[in-house]
Amino acid sequence: MKKFFIFTAITLASLVPVENQAQSKKEKDKNTVVAPPPEKKPESAIKDYGKVITKDAQSDEGLFTVHKVDKKYFFEIPNKLLDKDMLLVSRLSKLPSNLGGGYVNAGSETNEQLIVWQRFQDKILIKLKSFNAVAADSLPISISVKANNYEPTLFAFDIVAFSKDSLNTVIDVTKFYNTDVRSISGLSAEMRDTYKVRNLDESRSFINTMKSFPMNIEVIQDFTYNASKPPVQVDAETISIQMNQSMILLPEKPMQPRLADDRVGWFTMDQIDYGSEALKSDSKRYIRRWRLEPKDPVAYAKGELVEPVKPIVYYLDPATPVKLRKYIKQGIEDWQKPFETAGFKNAIIAKDAPSKEEDPDFSPEDIRYSVIRYVASTTRNAVGPSVSDPRTGEIIESDVIWYHNHLRSYRNRYLLETGAANPSARTLNTSDEEMGEMMRMVIAHEVGHALGFPHNMGASCAYNTESYRDGAFTQKNGIAASLMDYARYNYIAQPGDKNIRFIRQMGPYDHYATNWGYRYIPNANSPDAEVPTLDKWIMEKAGDITYKFGSQSSSFDPTSQTEDVGNDAMKASTYGLKNLQYVATHLPEWTSDVTNNYEDLDELYKEMLDVWGRYVGHVVTNIGGVYESYKKPNQKGSVYNVVPKEKQIEAMQWLQANAFASPTWIVNVNTLKNLDYAGYTERFRNIQARFLNSVLSFERLGRLLDAEIVGATNYKALDVFSDMRKGIWKEASAGASVTIYRRNLQRAYIERMAFLMKEEIKSGRPSDYYNVAQSDVRALVRGELNVLKALLTTARSGAISVETKYHYEDSIKRIDLILNPR
Repeated sequence: MKKFFIFTAITLASLVPVENQAQSKKEKDKNTVVAPPPEKKPESAIKDYGKVITKDAQSDEGLFTVHKVDKKYFFEIPNKLLDKDMLLVSRLSKLPSNLGGGYVNAGSETNEQLIVWQRFQDKILIKLKSFNAVAADSLPISISVKANNYEPTLFAFDIVAFSKDSLNTVIDVTKFYNTDVRSISGLSAEMRDTYKVRNLDESRSFINTMKSFPMNIEVIQDFTYNASKPPVQVDAETISIQMNQSMILLPEKPMQPRLADDRVGWFTMDQIDYGSEALKSDSKRYIRRWRLEPKDPVAYAKGELVEPVKPIVYYLDPATPVKLRKYIKQGIEDWQKPFETAGFKNAIIAKDAPSKEEDPDFSPEDIRYSVIRYVASTTRNAVGPSVSDPRTGEIIESDVIWYHNHLRSYRNRYLLETGAANPSARTLNTSDEEMGEMMRMVIAHEVGHALGFPHNMGASCAYNTESYRDGAFTQKNGIAASLMDYARYNYIAQPGDKNIRFIRQMGPYDHYATNWGYRYIPNANSPDAEVPTLDKWIMEKAGDITYKFGSQSSSFDPTSQTEDVGNDAMKASTYGLKNLQYVATHLPEWTSDVTNNYEDLDELYKEMLDVWGRYVGHVVTNIGGVYESYKKPNQKGSVYNVVPKEKQIEAMQWLQANAFASPTWIVNVNTLKNLDYAGYTERFRNIQARFLNSVLSFERLGRLLDAEIVGATNYKALDVFSDMRKGIWKEASAGASVTIYRRNLQRAYIERMAFLMKEEIKSGRPSDYYNVAQSDVRALVRGELNVLKALLTTARSGAISVETKYHYEDSIKRIDLILNPR
């Protein structure tokens, strides 16, 4: 049966026409579902090490091994360094002139970020870390601190390979370093807006070099941006900059931080400790300082001078002019003496930069080196920034910036402020020795900032004003108790005073503050354990003004002012103006008569007006002034005390006699006729109006209103208004003619009164402590204007000159518009 069936089937099939067979096959093929080819497995993104880091790779071992393969850059990260704290510091290495307006230069830091490298699945992440909020990991609240301070991810990298022993992870970092990553960019959002930056031009941007060292990695990027309004060469519509990216591994064992105290001046960092036993989070401030630990702790504890384990070393920029190098080194090493007070010898050292032969890898941008940078810039300044560990405040590197033209500022002020009593200053060609001494002190001042010290504006009030005329005193003590004050020159000494030191120098406060911040305290194993010793050192000096710290922010404290010297502003400014009058008389003789052009005379005359303004400003601060003396509750006296009434009255009388009087000597017509064809009176009107407005400022009036309740006999806001009116308008009471200078000043007075009637405090500290509209200010202004109007109405009829009469009539109309606005 089976055989028959098969045969029959074959026979029948053979009888079917070929055409039908073909048609049937087509229909069958058409209706048949063909199985897809087996799915090809995707090639793994993680490849064998040898396929990524090929035999052609250029490798540099260090913190991470850096590989360059063709045009790509790879980091080979030891897994043991994942989750370790590192600092990523971005700096400008090269830049076009005037980028950022003059205070941005080669070496300027643009960002500083604490980072960790973390693995997440098949990626490596750069996480930004913060120590603003902390709690010990052993405490339950640390879970909440981490949850409520989640760290942002700066960048994510695919893992491309593992080392053959699986101990290292390889990632491609090319994109991170050759694209416009904003957080490490040299162009701020403000710059991008100002220069109309469109985008990074990738065709003109590239990684220059990438080097790895034992503790850090240095990357140099060349970036070119398309910008519609670049700072230079506008037609090119291009900004090219070179960036240096430094990444350094922070110490495995952080330095023990030291708690700050307002009574000693230090730059600080803040932390909120949620692990505190207090009923709230505990805000802590730590000082920023270098890590100095004695090599021989036993000898140190005995009081012997001991070298630190790691001294502070500053290198001189190779671009520094040779003749200035010794003065810069002296300025750096002037701090050796204060460090000896703290128990360390050779704690800070100045060195020349190594040559290419000595160290081919040396770079001022390398975060391993602290450098005194010499910047080719017309900016007149110097600054002392530093980089610190945000966990503890440990300073790990700093670059002091010296701008080329800064010495010109010092030469000019040396001439203007000391020229009357100091014959050697009466020249445009100040000797190299004197200029070098000035530079030395400026470098020492900026290094002081880099060591952690802010300005101490109270140090210049430590000495009696008359002592500045004593040669022996000035040679021993200089002109302030601290180099960190803005006390640059002795402008008090008078012609005939002998053996005077005119230039600042290190002072006793610098030794005191260095000891307080840097002395190693044995057996104090926590910041809190150090506090009793630190308090003891402060209390030993309490009450001695030589060791007082005066904050730069104390704009209301006449004992903490910038650019002043002496403990009596009225007396010091009187001496200063007397000297300045001598200089004004001889200025052409010392400048244009020598050079046969007016360029230097014009520059110095304008700066002389600034000097005049500083002397006046020192007096103004006494009116409505409040003394600030940082104290703890266990010390006697108040922190804030109003300047005595008699001192404020003296200041007001001084201003009327010197600042608001007609400036017959400083507006020197013979000089001005050679400098400009117009604007003689306007220059001085503008300066006088500035100080008039300062006396009648909302902030000052607010403090004077408060003074009424602090003490019934204090100088009051009404006293200021009354005394200002009587002094500014004294011609109206005396029936005297009013000069053009005084007419300008009197109109400025009316304009200021209108401002006080109409304006409000826009922002800032005064708005925190009083409401102008609800205070006595408007009532006092209205009352004073009514009194003044009555006075001018009477004085108008007896005016001696037509100009005076018209001036009084105009002033009455202006007052009417203020009191009865249309």
